[in-house]
Amino acid sequence: MTITTLLVANRGEIACRIFRTCRDLGIATVAVYSDADADALHVREADLAVRLPGAAPADTYLRGDLVVAAARAAGADAVHPGYGFLSENAAFAAAVGDAGLVWVGPPVKAIELMASKTRAKELMAGAGVPLLAPVDPATAGEDDLPLLLKAAAGGGGRGMRIVRELDALPGELLAAAAEAASAFGDGEVFAEPYVERGRHVEVQVMADAHDTVWALGTRDCSLQRRHQKVIEEAPAPGLDGALRTRLHEAAVAAARAVGYRGAGTVEFLVSAEGRPYFLEMNTRLQVEHPVTEAVFGLDLVALQLRVAEGGPLPSPEPPQPSGHAVEARLYAEDPARDWQPQTGALLTLEVPEGPGLRLDTGYTGGDTIGVHYDPMIAKVIAHAPTRTEAVRLLARALERARIHGPVTNRDLLVRSLRHPDFAAARPDTGFYDRNLAELTAPGAGRDPATAALAATLAEAVRGPGAVRGTETVRGAETVRGTRPAAPAPARFGAWRNVPSQPQRKRYRSEPDGTEHEVAYRTPRTGIPEPHETPGTRVLTATPDRVTLEVDGVTRYFTITAHGDRVHVDATDASYTFTALPRFTDPATHTAPGSLLAPMPGTVVRLADGLTAGATVEAGQPLIWLEAMKMEHRILAPASGTLTALHAAPGHQVEVGALLAVVQEDPAATAPVPVPVPEETA
Repeated sequence: MTITTLLVANRGEIACRIFRTCRDLGIATVAVYSDADADALHVREADLAVRLPGAAPADTYLRGDLVVAAARAAGADAVHPGYGFLSENAAFAAAVGDAGLVWVGPPVKAIELMASKTRAKELMAGAGVPLLAPVDPATAGEDDLPLLLKAAAGGGGRGMRIVRELDALPGELLAAAAEAASAFGDGEVFAEPYVERGRHVEVQVMADAHDTVWALGTRDCSLQRRHQKVIEEAPAPGLDGALRTRLHEAAVAAARAVGYRGAGTVEFLVSAEGRPYFLEMNTRLQVEHPVTEAVFGLDLVALQLRVAEGGPLPSPEPPQPSGHAVEARLYAEDPARDWQPQTGALLTLEVPEGPGLRLDTGYTGGDTIGVHYDPMIAKVIAHAPTRTEAVRLLARALERARIHGPVTNRDLLVRSLRHPDFAAARPDTGFYDRNLAELTAPGAGRDPATAALAATLAEAVRGPGAVRGTETVRGAETVRGTRPAAPAPARFGAWRNVPSQPQRKRYRSEPDGTEHEVAYRTPRTGIPEPHETPGTRVLTATPDRVTLEVDGVTRYFTITAHGDRVHVDATDASYTFTALPRFTDPATHTAPGSLLAPMPGTVVRLADGLTAGATVEAGQPLIWLEAMKMEHRILAPASGTLTALHAAPGHQVEVGALLAVVQEDPAATAPVPVPVPEETA
């Protein structure tokens, strides 16, 4: 059958990526969207779109019946599930087929066989695929530690716990089972040895209905936070030829064992000693598929569509790989604050273009990152002849990107790529456990004080009538040594009456909260200049661009103001500042012990028996808030009494909303700092 119209049962980046291939192949596209995604990029890029009423995934993208109905209403003849949501749901795949539509994915039976990790491991053992020996939690002893508890039906780190003390095992089992039941509707949990400093290595497979199975090399996905991938690369570095061959053969055996067709990924854990163990098979396209596409020169989505139409793979053997590719996932999150997800308007998203670079995203500047979905903004991919070159290209592209809006992990990505452990080509899953504090510390080589000066000078020449972008105030550019023609006195705002006196501007650096005070003068020449900043000279200053000479080196800054938030992009770093008033507004103070919502979200539960007047202990979890597919705990900042409780299960709260107030008991132990909410799922 020839596919003419394809519905993508997904959203965001992966929907846009599939649409791109469809356009190349002449296939019409259909998007589905929730109310929260009504103006999303994937909706704007599709030929047709069908609304799924509601905002929460459970009411929209997880409703297989609505998606099938949307496909039929739009006249689609095929459905591609993308990844996540219903992509590995056998019942949904069967419903698509029952509706007379082509399912762009593996056979229903293959999905069923691999859906449970425990059953999949039993099947792989029969196929000769190497496995970690399971551990019965009921009989586990000290010699079995550390243990890894995992949800049998899950993924993405949900229902996963590391147990290092035997006494903690019963409680962690209960917590993992409850989390698995909540996330996947299945509370089955199993245990296996936890491999310290192991590597997450996977093999991309592609199979057709004509008995051809390709093993498309390896990928290393070891750099993870909360058991979710951050940086991926192909091929996996540091593997000898024998190990690569063993992984390829095991992946092909796994695919043949379930009669696989289409794109899939067989995931392995490789110990520090180089022993591989089967983890699971993902019966779908992976987020990190672009690195394999780059190395093999393939379009995996095009191959998926070809196989779904019944066609064979182009040849019995896959093409030869070339070079190295690295992918970084750009998230709206704050790694320094326990990876707290961020929301809000994405004002600017500009990633450099050039040979070897690729951007996959579901956003453009002006879009909004909401609370309902995963906080990934984009994937940036670099391909080059060698690993060193690919890593260097990717790090520089991220460094030069202009990203204005919520806090992102961009700086963490750049530092990770340049970290000696990563450069040594032996990444492992403990990378962020060991290095996070170093990677999120105030960065060497960054100069926020000079960036704040550039922001101040840009504001000094910005006045009523200023136009954002490449135009300058009233067409005049302030250049050192050149007086602009007929400058308007209002240009310098409230300071024009005493232009020769130093003025001061205060900024708070985001997200670390460091304050900077900048002094400058606007002499009669009309050219703003720094005050008390030896070694710095202004070369040019416009509302959008400032050029400074700092200790003999010329540096360039692009300034973008959005209300009281100012973004400064230099050639080697980016900075975000909040302009502060000269005097603190008393109305902005909150009572001591106030617990504020760190992000928009939904209150999902409260601590047992929590009411106003209750006694609480420092560090005690009080409120659970769910946002962006993650659950966060709000902890008591000190031991004392809960004097106010404004949160209740089911309440939607905005960022900064007052949830509760804890009055410290002076006789209790010393208070702990108010912690950043901690993800528990």
